[in-house]
Amino acid sequence: MRIAVLGIGYVGTVTAACLADAGHAVVGIDPDRTKVRALASGTSPVVEPELDVIVRRVVHQGTLRATSDVVTGLQGAQVAIVCVGTPSRPNGRVDVQQVERAAVELGEHIARSDGVGHLTIVVRSTVPPGTVEDVFLPRVAAVAGPAAGESFAVCMCPEFLREGSGVADFHNPPFTVIGSTDDRATEAVRGLFEDLPAKCIVTDVRSAEALKYACNSFHALKIGFANELGRLLRTLDVDSRTVMELFVEDTRLNIAPAYLQPGFAFGGSCLPKDLRAVLSLARANDVDLPMLSGLLSTNELTIRSLVNEVLATGARRIALFGLSFKAETDDLRESPYVELAETLIGKGIDLTIYDPVVRPELLVGANRRFVNERLPHLQRLLADSAAEALLGAAGVVVGVSTPEIRDALTTDPPAHVFDLVGTLGADIEALPGYRGGSW
Repeated sequence: MRIAVLGIGYVGTVTAACLADAGHAVVGIDPDRTKVRALASGTSPVVEPELDVIVRRVVHQGTLRATSDVVTGLQGAQVAIVCVGTPSRPNGRVDVQQVERAAVELGEHIARSDGVGHLTIVVRSTVPPGTVEDVFLPRVAAVAGPAAGESFAVCMCPEFLREGSGVADFHNPPFTVIGSTDDRATEAVRGLFEDLPAKCIVTDVRSAEALKYACNSFHALKIGFANELGRLLRTLDVDSRTVMELFVEDTRLNIAPAYLQPGFAFGGSCLPKDLRAVLSLARANDVDLPMLSGLLSTNELTIRSLVNEVLATGARRIALFGLSFKAETDDLRESPYVELAETLIGKGIDLTIYDPVVRPELLVGANRRFVNERLPHLQRLLADSAAEALLGAAGVVVGVSTPEIRDALTTDPPAHVFDLVGTLGADIEALPGYRGGSW
């Protein structure tokens, strides 16, 4: 393909060089003439292992050129890849001025082309969700004018290149993600990366934009977690390297998709207790663990946010499906649903609870003591079926999903449905009063 890469910083140079090395005809475009001169002479403008060798080869072969002239660089391009910078402003917001300028330049190019040929525009810069559809695409279309018709399409293809291993990451990415609603653009991007071993996933544009932020936030979280734990364990004469080596051996729960679904707060007899134990050890040894300390606050905020959403509906009678901290168990100890029920009752809500597993007469020991302290009138609040719990209810909070519960919601849906499990099905999610928990 004939490809124009707008922006030859780190991402743009790696992308341009590797695509040229795959046999595409690539032009790198950048207003910085120093970068352009370096690339045009066969030298990478950024330091990256293997990149100088590739740049020298593809420039010598003639498959990679560089220019500061946007008009010349875009001439004849079938694909334009936007790799311009998106730096932080002083307040932390993302500065998308360079992205907007690229949109104008591409719109002008499309207008000059007068609808001849089709241009696939691929945004590879990291941008906040909504930027492509609400800012970039409208700007391109406005500048291109009505004569452009359907001669171009825009999609999002986030990059996952780490400095120091960018070339290796380009050739072996974790996945290729295409955010697109245009089949022609999707197939064009597939063609660019079809030789890579990674799985190609097509999704909506906003999810593709958000993915890079989710990945990098999680990477920062992991680094912070390892370092906080290391600071504590060092004071306890424990080698944190050994602990983390063992930690990552668990690929069922630790290094796994487990616990990474948005939903509701954590609870039960283990997580809150052991987290408090870690924080107590830290205080006793004068170690500050702000990230781990924040987990309890985040958990409480999850519950409080749901309470506020329920109260905002104005509904006074609410059904709650699920009371134990986890489905298919009757363990109520430190269940966030017990705290939710207690809070809603305290706010004057007429609450009816249905949990297919919980039976007060069968609760024993610490489990029984906990519920007697928090919900002493639990027996009076319980319904014998999902349908009974929904009688007269203006809203329902769903913390457990069973065929009985799904049938009851389909047969007699209340005005407001708060879904905390995400497995109720498309019919229920399509209800006008449906809201997902943390999604």
